[in-house]
Amino acid sequence: MIRNVVVGISGGVDSAVSAHLLKERGYNVLGIFMRNWDEHDEAGHCSGEQDLKDATWACHKLQIELREVNYVKHYWTAVFSQFLDDYQLGLTPNPDILCNKHIKFDLFHKHALDTLKYDAVATGHYARNSLGNFLDQCNTKDTEQQARLLIPADTFKDQTFFLAGIAQKTLQRTMFPLGELQKSEVKQLAKRIGLHRLAEKRESTGICFVGKRNFKSFIREYITSKPGHFVDVDSGAVVGHHEGIHQWTVGQRCRLSSYLQPYFVARKDAASNTIYVASGHDHAALHCTRFHIGDINWLCQRSRQQLATNGSLRGRFRFQHTKPLVDCQLLPSGVVQLDAPLRAITPGQYAVFYDDVACLGAARIQQAEALQQTELQIAREQM
Repeated sequence: MIRNVVVGISGGVDSAVSAHLLKERGYNVLGIFMRNWDEHDEAGHCSGEQDLKDATWACHKLQIELREVNYVKHYWTAVFSQFLDDYQLGLTPNPDILCNKHIKFDLFHKHALDTLKYDAVATGHYARNSLGNFLDQCNTKDTEQQARLLIPADTFKDQTFFLAGIAQKTLQRTMFPLGELQKSEVKQLAKRIGLHRLAEKRESTGICFVGKRNFKSFIREYITSKPGHFVDVDSGAVVGHHEGIHQWTVGQRCRLSSYLQPYFVARKDAASNTIYVASGHDHAALHCTRFHIGDINWLCQRSRQQLATNGSLRGRFRFQHTKPLVDCQLLPSGVVQLDAPLRAITPGQYAVFYDDVACLGAARIQQAEALQQTELQIAREQM
């Protein structure tokens, strides 16, 4: 049976409460702090140092041993370098999904199970494991059990989107102690067990290595500006100039003066360094009902088999964590057909697929087929 568990301690309230719940349940718990990024911000502060202090303080309170692992070089190679390459190619990556895939649920997971010989890993993510959030009934020798990544009780804090790229084998040995709790309950519990400092700590948002800095200022430090044209997608006329396609993403407003309607990024052409823009927030070129994806990382083999057998798979998807789920049909050719038009489908981002209760897997968006104005009108009339 699973008795020894490594908990990824981040310095936040969620991972600390997860460790407490595991210890309370009788597990032998070891906390590990991952150092993935060590650059200081403009004020000379490194948020990682404060997070480590908070993690150390929390583990002392919980009477749990805390160790540290350094994945800075691995993070640079597997996540940050890929992030920069994608932006230079005109793509918009998601470093959080890449970090979970390559660092937290690969290197860290292997370190815990293979090197330290612990039975499982636990995190403070808001998600659920179909095998049990505490894996109480699982045997470490049973490697045939299929796990499903279930939507958590707190659907507002649902973090399955960021976990959609991890391996099924990894999920089989991952615990989500917060799966049945609301965020408010986690904070209340933290205060009851003396972790007021973490319960009141402001949550980190956005890309970890950007921090509070302006994104365009940050990205200029790593990618050389390459001026190009903003081109009207309808007329082909040059309507402005930009300092690099890496500074813009699909759907973003371009503040170009002297035009009746605001322009928005419709698509980017890295080869010509051109950004094609559409006039008006609801322009058809910003919408699509059909897009193409790469290989799917399946977390649900049953859905994979249904797609292969039936030639299509009904489900829902989102490509941004905060967006609502949208009904769709997945085809074996790597095409996703939406039931209704969606704005700003972005190449480089991930399409994460769901059924009613679970995350099925994810694939990278390669290309979106923009609608014509008449197609958009017809689609909206049919809604």
